[in-house]
Amino acid sequence: MSSLPRFTLGFIINPLAGVGGEAGFKGSDAPEIQASAASGHLPLRAFERAHQFLQGLQPIANKLRIVTVPACMGADAVARAGLQAEVIDFPVPSVTSAKDTQAGVQALCAAKLDLLVFVGGDGTARDVCSVVGCESPQPQLAVGVPSGVKMHSGVYGIHPTATAQVVCGMVAGELTAVHEQEVRDIDEAAFRQGIVRSRYYGSMRVPSAAEFVQHVKQGGVEVEELVLLDIANEIKERLEAQFDDLGEEQVLTIFAPGSTTQFVQQELGLPSTLLGVDVTLGLEPLAQDVNANQLAQLIDGHRQRCGASAQVNLVLTAIGGQGHLLGRGNQQLRADILQKIGREHLWPIATKAKLKALEGRPLILDTGNSALNRQWSGLFSVVTGYQDNILYRAEGA
Repeated sequence: MSSLPRFTLGFIINPLAGVGGEAGFKGSDAPEIQASAASGHLPLRAFERAHQFLQGLQPIANKLRIVTVPACMGADAVARAGLQAEVIDFPVPSVTSAKDTQAGVQALCAAKLDLLVFVGGDGTARDVCSVVGCESPQPQLAVGVPSGVKMHSGVYGIHPTATAQVVCGMVAGELTAVHEQEVRDIDEAAFRQGIVRSRYYGSMRVPSAAEFVQHVKQGGVEVEELVLLDIANEIKERLEAQFDDLGEEQVLTIFAPGSTTQFVQQELGLPSTLLGVDVTLGLEPLAQDVNANQLAQLIDGHRQRCGASAQVNLVLTAIGGQGHLLGRGNQQLRADILQKIGREHLWPIATKAKLKALEGRPLILDTGNSALNRQWSGLFSVVTGYQDNILYRAEGA
């Protein structure tokens, strides 16, 4: 088995975040405050907060690939912490602005990040969200290191070390939940007059330490049937959202073998084949227990009928005691078929108990195509309940 690729972390700092706090300005967005900071009249808080975060990554430094922007927007802080980084070619002005943050984030995301970490406040979160938020064309998993004055957004760790602990947990293979968190900011001018006027600017996908949800716990242990019901409800809601956007006739869903997927099918009122692959169009059965050639024909036919609006989903679960996601028990999913579907359209489902039983070992990709195994290795978002997703790493065989 090949070794795991290193975890790719994008890192960017808003150098001016939080400069207004110590001086009692209740924010740092005003141009005159930023100019005062740039001229050296106000202390720059973001670098120290960044340093605290980066120091927390020391235990996993050899497992990280850090990608950052030059100078004060990232590289200087990484070097100060004694860590290695790939520094992208990016122009950093002497006084940075929101546009620089946005452009820097855009450039970093080209490196195919596992996680983007940004240092700043609510204004910075707005800038980042505008590029990689849930409503953007390519949402990026991200989390913030708090350095601002106004901290109303839910995208930050409670302190720099807490953000580092989340990253360390992800790299160590600990169960890490993903939640959509709001990005909010307040009107600084009104805030200085004692008026708190908060505004919603979007949401981002943010990792956090995973915990069992209260309604599926008994003495801290998952109740499997309740968890499976939650997973089924999540899949149903995802499908209904696609039906609303595209129409049922545009949505082809493939259910891979396994008792977990069978439970979901039954909750959706669909016939199921425990050890076979079933296909639905909308929520109507289309084909059952298909082989690889039949499956390829169904996908091609769907795309020919529906054109660019055709949607293909694959619901699958880890099969076997070794954690195989692909290649054991679901060999009907050939490499060429998986490429037709696309990695982003895989919906892995599993209980947290099943993932915990792996004891940190990665899920296994054994598609029969070593290039595809390598290409698809990395973090998958696994559905573990209703509006409950866990990031879990998969490794190519």
